[in-house]
Amino acid sequence: MRRTSSLVPLPGTEPAEPPAVAPRRETLRTEFPFELPRGYVDGSGTVHRDGVMRLATARDELVPLRDDRVRENPPYLTVVLLSRVVTRIGTVLDVHPGVVEDLFASDLAFLQDMYRRINSEGHTRASVVCPECEHRFAVDLAGGRLGES
Repeated sequence: MRRTSSLVPLPGTEPAEPPAVAPRRETLRTEFPFELPRGYVDGSGTVHRDGVMRLATARDELVPLRDDRVRENPPYLTVVLLSRVVTRIGTVLDVHPGVVEDLFASDLAFLQDMYRRINSEGHTRASVVCPECEHRFAVDLAGGRLGES
């Protein structure tokens, strides 16, 4: 019988390499909640104000360019594009161009600005200055209740 030192491992019994530490995964925020200034009024008269917009993909920006409504009327691009990236308004889960067409102008402008901010700048915060005291602070344009920032 062969004796081995407990300090020298037998061939093939070497300890395995320690498991590699997985690199820390970076998370990317892809959905942004919002609250419309006025709200979408559905066919039954219910007002829907809160919603969610997701980041746009290249496809979201390319597909509407093939839409005949956009070809005939280039400003309609906004309607088609927003209908692709707004995933919910209140309990309305099917946000199609007809829903976006029925938004009040102030809500459409709000969503256009939010789209630009999250897809160009990556956030919905804006730096503002109080006109009275000149205090600088950030506000989240994605919505929230009055007094919250």
